[in-house]
Amino acid sequence: MSCPICQAETEPRFRPFCSKRCADVDLARWFNGGYAVPSEDPDDAERALDEVEALIKAEDRKPH
Repeated sequence: MSCPICQAETEPRFRPFCSKRCADVDLARWFNGGYAVPSEDPDDAERALDEVEALIKAEDRKPH
């Protein structure tokens, strides 16, 4: 079995990864939304647009 991040041989201690580093890279992808299931639900799309607009407004209020 190969590591899903770097394709190296897996280490039993970190399985299915080869190292703690690759496990952490995978975890960061989860936290940052890198792994997401696409949705066809219009409510999800509307909510995502609302969140983006809120982020843009928050950025505009930050002092530079």
